[in-house]
Amino acid sequence: MAGAPTPHHPTASTQAVSPLAQSPFVQQLQQARDLAAAVLDSVSFSLLNEADAMAVLGTVEDLGRRVDAARVASAADISVRSRRILGHESLAYKNGATNGVDLITRLTRVSAREANRRVRLGENLIPRLAGTSMLPPYYPAVADALTAGDLGVDAAENIVTALDKVAARVVPDDLGAVERTLVANATGAITDETRGLPGEGFAFPADLVRGLATQWQAHLDPDGTAPNEPVAEARSTVGFGLFRDGLYPLRGGVTAELRGIMNAIFDTYLSAHAAPAFPTEEEQARMNAWQLIPGAEAASLSDDRNGGEKRADILRGVFEAATRDAGTPSMGGAAPTVMIHVNQADLTADRGVGWIDGVEAPVSLTTVKQALCAGGFQEIRFGSHNEVLSLSTENRFFNRAQRRAIAARDGGCTIPGCTVPAAWCEVHHVIPWYRGGKTVITNGVLLCWFHHHSIDTSGWEIRMIRGKPEVRAPYCYDPTRTWRPAGSQRSALRNAT
Repeated sequence: MAGAPTPHHPTASTQAVSPLAQSPFVQQLQQARDLAAAVLDSVSFSLLNEADAMAVLGTVEDLGRRVDAARVASAADISVRSRRILGHESLAYKNGATNGVDLITRLTRVSAREANRRVRLGENLIPRLAGTSMLPPYYPAVADALTAGDLGVDAAENIVTALDKVAARVVPDDLGAVERTLVANATGAITDETRGLPGEGFAFPADLVRGLATQWQAHLDPDGTAPNEPVAEARSTVGFGLFRDGLYPLRGGVTAELRGIMNAIFDTYLSAHAAPAFPTEEEQARMNAWQLIPGAEAASLSDDRNGGEKRADILRGVFEAATRDAGTPSMGGAAPTVMIHVNQADLTADRGVGWIDGVEAPVSLTTVKQALCAGGFQEIRFGSHNEVLSLSTENRFFNRAQRRAIAARDGGCTIPGCTVPAAWCEVHHVIPWYRGGKTVITNGVLLCWFHHHSIDTSGWEIRMIRGKPEVRAPYCYDPTRTWRPAGSQRSALRNAT
């Protein structure tokens, strides 16, 4: 906006409503618009000192709130004037629009979504005509604060949306008291409802106001949706969007209860490295004997995943554990199994991609090899016309009994410092199967998906000595690169008797 003032031409709205453009009120609005534009055009924001920069931000926001309030009120007014019941007298009909929202979008060039948003809010905040009488707005405290420029549209919308959900089941006086309380919370006003309460006199941001409104909503209607209204009860839903940039976006939402369950699982594993840990006497003795890597819990430092990526891998572990659980329903007589197809020539040449049944996006050859290592394969030979010539028996790798034995030995992911439990881990061939490694207990170790997927690039090395795994840490953790027993080696511990 820096630089010389630029001419401001009449907007589409002033041109469209030419009969009203001559009224003193409209002329005053146009003059105020042009004056504000001229002042803003003269501002070089980057050259302001810190005090002026903050003052400008507050002042512009004050101005924006007043304009936003007028936007909401005028949109609601246009919508009322454009009701279908008015027939040929409808303002939308007179101007060749299909309805009020259509007319608003033509006049303002905003999206239909934004127009609907303004209309919904405005219809709750403007006086209502009942016959020849004018009734107050449904939410007068919100309307007054919004009109005065003390309350922003986003905070007003949060308050109205929350209270609207319970308004039909709440005593009007109680609803009004909560409305005034929330407006005071959002504007910093001190009222009879907020006097003496925590945060008295503080103006909270719109996001916090939404949280407060939800709490009051529960207070006003503690029983929530009545038992005989199951259709209206919130239900969790999950779906997938279209494949883009290598990912399928998740879409949907979860109830507060499911969010709590998911948080409990996520927080348990995400916080494992955050809490300070001190070695036990046994661990200290092993450190002194160079059998345990000092600070092994710092292995997570090599983990470059952010919080969201870690939660995704935790969720993967939960699902994979479910597929292995004996109680999981079968499909077609078999447990849920991910089928990946890959060309033998590509696999041999170490190039190409794999394909998963029911998923149109390819997976990398690294993922294919990992699946082969942990699961197994079945060879299918095709003819020149893509007909099936032969189907081999299933070459299933570590069976359930072998997995139980390896889980009892390793207790969880073999990499020191990793807290992923055995049920979520995959069994990894220490000597790769494609290099002649056998599918036996003495050649298998537990690795979580992340460490299994990155074992060839992370710097961690694994070997088997007398049937037990040993690990060698990357140089950044252990400059001596000494081989040490992996995990807790629970099978080697004896009870003190």
